[in-house]
Amino acid sequence: MITKLLNKSNRLFNQSHTPRWIVFLIDLIICFFSISLAHLLRFNFEIPQEYLDTITFVIPYVLFIRMVSFMLFRSYAGLIRYTSAKDTERTIMVVLFGTFVLVIGNVAWNKLFLGVNLIPYGILIIDFLITVFVMSTSRLFIKSLYLEINNPSSQRTNIIIYGAGPLGAITKQTLDRDERTKFKVLYYIDNSNWGNKLEGIRICHEKELPEILKKNEISRIIITKKNIDPEKREALIDICLQYDIKVLTIPEASTWINGELSFKQIKEFKIEDLLERPSIKLDEKTIRQQTSGRCVLVTGAAGSIGGEIVRQLTKYHPKRIILFDQAESPLYLHELSLQEHFKFYDFKIVLGDIANRERLIRIFEKFKPEIIYHAAAYKHVPMMENNPEEAIRTNVMGTKILADLSVSYDVSKFVMISTDKAVNPTNVMGASKRIAEMYIQSLSKHVKTSFITTRFGNVLGSNGSVIPRFKKQIESGGPVTVTHQEVTRYFMTIPEACQLVLEASVMGKGGEIFIFDMGKSVKIIDLAKKMIRLSGLELGKDIRLNITGLRPGEKLYEELLNNKENTIPTHNSKIMIAKVLQNDFKSVKKKTDKLIKFEGKDTFDIVREMKIIVPEFISENSEFEKLDEGNK
Repeated sequence: MITKLLNKSNRLFNQSHTPRWIVFLIDLIICFFSISLAHLLRFNFEIPQEYLDTITFVIPYVLFIRMVSFMLFRSYAGLIRYTSAKDTERTIMVVLFGTFVLVIGNVAWNKLFLGVNLIPYGILIIDFLITVFVMSTSRLFIKSLYLEINNPSSQRTNIIIYGAGPLGAITKQTLDRDERTKFKVLYYIDNSNWGNKLEGIRICHEKELPEILKKNEISRIIITKKNIDPEKREALIDICLQYDIKVLTIPEASTWINGELSFKQIKEFKIEDLLERPSIKLDEKTIRQQTSGRCVLVTGAAGSIGGEIVRQLTKYHPKRIILFDQAESPLYLHELSLQEHFKFYDFKIVLGDIANRERLIRIFEKFKPEIIYHAAAYKHVPMMENNPEEAIRTNVMGTKILADLSVSYDVSKFVMISTDKAVNPTNVMGASKRIAEMYIQSLSKHVKTSFITTRFGNVLGSNGSVIPRFKKQIESGGPVTVTHQEVTRYFMTIPEACQLVLEASVMGKGGEIFIFDMGKSVKIIDLAKKMIRLSGLELGKDIRLNITGLRPGEKLYEELLNNKENTIPTHNSKIMIAKVLQNDFKSVKKKTDKLIKFEGKDTFDIVREMKIIVPEFISENSEFEKLDEGNK
C-alpha cells in the first residue's frame, strides 16, 4: 500500500508541473478553511446565532473576493516546487489585497446598515494570518516533499558554504532549486554571524572548519564571499586541499542570467582566483579627462594586454580607438566582442606590422592619434633567443618608428608596455625591450610628446603564460612540466596590470619608467602542485610532474627594482618610478640605428651589439654566454 502511494506521488511530482486549476482549487479550499476557523477562534468555538445566520452568505462572499484576487495576481501560476522567498512575498500581497477589499466592503456595509459590520474586524485579521500561514507553509511543504522524492537526503553529498550573507543564502536556494545538484548544505562558515542559523543551518566560525572536515564527509566547499583577504583565502584553500575537498566559487552578480544565479555558473576555484589581489582604486576622473573625446591608438590590440587596455578605455568615452595588430583572427574576435558585449562602436580595426613605416605613416595621417598605448612586441623568451633578428625588428625598430612618428605628428602622450625582463636582462627579449626603453626615455627630453614606460612581470592568463599551459597539461593527463625547482615569478591579473597602465599614463609627465607592485614572487613548482590539487588530482598517483631544465635565456628570479633604494614612490602605493641611468639621446640613437642595420647579419653579431648598448645584459642558459666571457 505504502509503495503504491510513493509511486503515485513520484508520478505526480515527475510531471512537468501541477495543473494550475488544481493549485487554484486548493488555494480556495485553504481560504474556506481559514474563514471558518477564524469564526470559531473569534468566538471561542461558540458562534452566536446572529453570525450563524449570516455565515452562509459571508463565506461565499469571502471566497469570491479571494478568487478574484487570485485571478488578478495569478498567484496560482507559479511552480510550487520552486517556491522562493519572493513567492511568499507575493502570497502575502495577494491575501492582503483581498483582505483590504473585504475591509472596504465592511465600511460600505456599515454605512448602509447604520453601524453594523458584515464581518467583524477580528475575524478578518485572524483570517488573514491563517490564510497567509497555510498557503505559504503548504507550498514550502510541497516543495520540500518534491525535493526529497526527486533528490533524497540519503543520496546527497555534504557541502559547506563559505559566507552566510545574501550570496550564501542565494547559493543554497540555487542548489535546492536544481534537482540535479545532489548536494546537501551541512554548514555555513562565517565569522561575523557564527552561532546563529540561516534557513535552519548552523553558521560556524572559521576556526571550526578543520574539526568539521575531520568529523564529516564533506565533498565540496563553495566560496560565496567576495573580497576575502588574500592570506585568509590562501589558508582556506590549503585546509580544503589538505582534506581533498573540491573548492567552488560563484561568479560576479553582474554575470548572472536574468539576475539569477544558476547551478551551472558555480565553477571550480581557479588558481587565478587564488592569486588575485584587492581591487585598485583608480583616478577615474583624471583618466576620463585625458581620454574623453580623443583618438587613441593601441598597438598589439589583439594581444592579452593590448586587448584589455582597449576594453578598459571604452568606458572613458574616447572619440575613437584604433586597434592595430598583425594578428588577423584575434583582431576579428576582438571586434565582435566590442560590438556584442561592450556595445562599443567608436573604433577602427587596422591590420599591419609595427615595423612597416609606410603603413604607420598612413595610419597617423588618416586618424591623427593623440594618445598611444604601445603593447605590440615579441615577448616569448626562448623564441626570441633563437630569433634575435626578429626581436630587434619588432621590439626595437618597431618602437623607434612609432616613437619618431609620434613626435612628427604631435602625439601628446606615448605609453610603452615593457617587462620586468628588461631589468638586468639575461635574454635577447629582455635586452630588446631595454633598448626600446632607453630610446623613448632619452627622446622624451627633447620633444613635446610625453614618453612613459610601464614595467611589470607576468600576467595571469596572457598568451604564453605558464598557467594556461599547466591547465592544458592537466586536462590531457600530464605530465605537468616545470623548468626548474627553484624558479619563481611575479604574477598580476590582466585587468589589474592594465588599470595600473592607465593610472601611470595620467601620472607621467615624460621620461619616467613606472614599475608596479607585483606582490610576492611565486614558486612555479608550488603553483603547479596547487593547480593539480585544485583539479582534484593526486600528484604522483593521477598525474606526474617533470623538471625539464631552464630554457634558453630563462633565469630563476625576475627583478623589478621595486625596493626603496631604486625607486621613487608616487601617490599610488602600487606604482613607483624607477631610478635608472639617464642616457644621451644622440648616443642611444646612433647605437640603435647601427643595431637595426645589423638585419640579415650573423645572430652573434646582433647580440654582441645589443650587449654593447646594454652592458648589464649577461646571457644565462644560452649559446650567447660565450660573448660574456670577457665581462665575467
